[in-house]
Amino acid sequence: MSIHRSYFSKNDTILYNNYVNTGRNPITQLYFGSSPTSFAPLSYSRFIFDLDLSQLRAKLADGVISTGCTSAMTHTLTMINTSSFDLELLNSVTSEGTRRATSFDLVLFRIPLFSGTTGSPQSWDEGVGYDYANLVTNTPTGNATTTQFYGDKSYSDRPANWFQATTIDLWSQSGLYDNENTGNVNYNDLVIVDRQHFEFGNEDINFDMTNEINGILNGSITGVTGWGVAYVPEVENITGLTEQYSVGFFTRHTQTFYEPYLLTDYDDLIQDDRNLFVSNKTNKLYLYVYQNGNPLNLDSDPTVDIFDSDGLPLSGHTGLTTCLVTKGVYEVSVPPISGYTKPCQFTDVWKGIVIDGVSIDDITNEFVLYNYSKEFTIGSVSKEPSLYGFEAYGIKQNEKILNTDIRRVGIIIKKAYTGNEVLNKVDAQYRIYVKEGTTEVQVQDWTPINRTPNEYYFVFDTRDKIPNEYFVDIKVTSSGEVDTYKKVLQFQIVNKK
Repeated sequence: MSIHRSYFSKNDTILYNNYVNTGRNPITQLYFGSSPTSFAPLSYSRFIFDLDLSQLRAKLADGVISTGCTSAMTHTLTMINTSSFDLELLNSVTSEGTRRATSFDLVLFRIPLFSGTTGSPQSWDEGVGYDYANLVTNTPTGNATTTQFYGDKSYSDRPANWFQATTIDLWSQSGLYDNENTGNVNYNDLVIVDRQHFEFGNEDINFDMTNEINGILNGSITGVTGWGVAYVPEVENITGLTEQYSVGFFTRHTQTFYEPYLLTDYDDLIQDDRNLFVSNKTNKLYLYVYQNGNPLNLDSDPTVDIFDSDGLPLSGHTGLTTCLVTKGVYEVSVPPISGYTKPCQFTDVWKGIVIDGVSIDDITNEFVLYNYSKEFTIGSVSKEPSLYGFEAYGIKQNEKILNTDIRRVGIIIKKAYTGNEVLNKVDAQYRIYVKEGTTEVQVQDWTPINRTPNEYYFVFDTRDKIPNEYFVDIKVTSSGEVDTYKKVLQFQIVNKK
């Protein structure tokens, strides 16, 4: 399994019946209740954004991300709550005087087309505003007060705002939709992508966008110019409140590590059984294709025939279909083989190899079939947990890496306190994180390490990672014991100027 992060291309917070633009603010303040700038009995805000999916599309087109072997590609919108780090912030009052909201639901909706369900997409601009209100100074002058405006450059009423998408284009419905279902575009007409409940108000946003993004990628969903996050209408329409309630999330303009993103999880795991191919179970074999050392996709998926040591094809093991796992790597699942004296040697012949329209000779590889029992240790005494040692290559310890690199990180797994006893099959996983003080901020959750006949490895793409210092832990399961080896590797990602 691997991940890819897609970041926002633009975002903005629009305020009910207000021309203010806050597109450059590092925090989106979603609020409801009384108005912070007037005595209006009702006020609320909505957050809108769009995603840059260009790198994700490029990886799909190149086969780095492939759905050939599985359709298990998920997409989750992640936004970090500004009060998720300190429980003391619960039920407190923010510096703006609003009380932190609890017990509410947020919805993720698709920005509607002009006429609600049909028509042209609504293009919009992020804007250059920062402040929610224009800063003024009231100066006493005798018995009167003089209000002076000092040209607050952080304040802007240019689009996008509640009424305008661009300078010359209005939203077809102010605020994008009408929450009482009496307008031109109603809440009931929206495409609600997901809904999330917030019990305490310090939870992070984790909206499931799997169907939405997959539809955009495969072309079944078109005309999307972004999405919005808002309270459900029942919350927005609460009247009679004397306080304003709010929840804050970091936006794309944050100067912290907590920039919002779309997390894509996809299955590119390689677990090659060539070194330990056992009878009476399905095993997986792989073909690795390179051109000048770089992974290369074939014109089409090859097929596989299995032959015994006498060169005879195995019944039910010919014309096996394959699939593309990731760029240049093809997988075949070999049905269980039984009825042979073991160990014995077999060959797997990969056919239909075509590159740029040119047919290549069949590729013949070998594997040895072992008894099913070779995977197990069975005896009269218990097995003590094993200790392991690790060596990494592909990234040097404490190396500074440009954020344009893609690194293949090899992990040599050895028996601890030995110099050269390399282990062939180990249940090992890795995770990647950064540190904020004493807090470990997860970048990639525990993920199985790819296993090939000659190495363990994972691929680390710096292009979708925020410059920071990164750490790699490795976890190994042995004899029912799970051991975590901290900071096996640490390195820095730096910006390319």
